[in-house]
Amino acid sequence: MKHPSNRAFFTYWDDKRGTARAPDRSEIEPHALRELLGDIFVLAYEDEGFPFRVAGTRVCARFGRDVKNQRFSTLFAPESRGEIGEIVSAVAEETLPAIAGITATSQGGEPVHLELLLLPFHTRAHTPISLTGLLAPFNECHGVLGDLRVTSWRYLHQPEKIVPRALRKLAVARGFMVYEGLR
Repeated sequence: MKHPSNRAFFTYWDDKRGTARAPDRSEIEPHALRELLGDIFVLAYEDEGFPFRVAGTRVCARFGRDVKNQRFSTLFAPESRGEIGEIVSAVAEETLPAIAGITATSQGGEPVHLELLLLPFHTRAHTPISLTGLLAPFNECHGVLGDLRVTSWRYLHQPEKIVPRALRKLAVARGFMVYEGLR
């Protein structure tokens, strides 16, 4: 994670989750994140496209409109929509935070580099799945951005360790041992 806003938001989220895989949405207190709120958003994980449920003022300003109820994936260039869809799905379904490098095109045609943090919320039965995120530019960006492209991404937590099954010694023949284990 390179952007200080993403590091601050991740630290807050990580503290709130404690030993759980993710915090409950109700545990996130907006007043504790007041400096970051303009860059934070919440997405619904209910259909393809992932509609915005909440979007900070700086997020909306970057795209020149209120993005609430609009699909997150439509902000991306067509060639990046499948990839961002897979990343969002993994964050929501597998409860894995992710960080992505994003390049956008400004109104003037210049590239703008951003960092996208996606964080899951704890899911409960019979409640809609949602996730939060923060989109932070590395430079001051002027004008409306479009055609976001995923340039890099990674998950922030490794899945739980797989414990290899115990080796079992099998005496096959005198002086010859076979150890059963992982292949």
